Amino acid sequence: MFLQIVTVLGFLLVTRIYVVVSSPSPKPRRRDDGETCVLAVFLGSGGHTSEALTLTSSLDFSRYSPRIYIVSEGDTLSASKAVSLEHSKASRNPIPGSDGQRSFEIVTIPRARRVHQAMWTVFPTFMRSVLACIHLVTIAPLLKKDSFSTPFAHLLILNGPGTCVTLCAAVMVNKLLGLPRPKMVYVESYARVQSLSLSGKILRYFVDRFLVQWPTLISGSGREECYGCLV
Repeated sequence: MFLQIVTVLGFLLVTRIYVVVSSPSPKPRRRDDGETCVLAVFLGSGGHTSEALTLTSSLDFSRYSPRIYIVSEGDTLSASKAVSLEHSKASRNPIPGSDGQRSFEIVTIPRARRVHQAMWTVFPTFMRSVLACIHLVTIAPLLKKDSFSTPFAHLLILNGPGTCVTLCAAVMVNKLLGLPRPKMVYVESYARVQSLSLSGKILRYFVDRFLVQWPTLISGSGREECYGCLV
């Protein structure tokens, strides 16, 4: 009897995952003039951070506000670059009535895999990162007042590396449970000309929009979108 119940629950879970993943994302609602969008950006360190901040810098900060910069633990350089961008934008284009110190925040999450970490030790590290992301994306918003209809961000921009997979996994938990979640846009790195990164190969099946910067990366799947160089 117990085995039968487990089998049925497993079948229902697999069916739910298939329906959620295979269903096309609804067309996003066009926001009214003056309506703001909470933006979250994952900074993956090094060139990934530079590309993500270049994309972010082109946005209208009065519309995409507040902003949440997500960095991996120990990546103080990415955090400092995000702060520098904020201060630079504030000095060039001050927003009336806005307090620049409160219009953004830096959030740190554990790395899914440390540099040169042995593969056989990755699973505990990966799960620690997943749980931290679930707390950020799912649990923390639910603990806030009037948050049952509000995601932790309206838009989440990803461009690698591996830790962004755990962020996507946390968002997918919300999607499976029917909870508010951000729209996910993955922008493949400019350096990927002939083939997708490992993160890109995984996440193109789960994100809402998957953008590449070279037409050579367009496949027959129809999931990739190319608008030329974005960074």
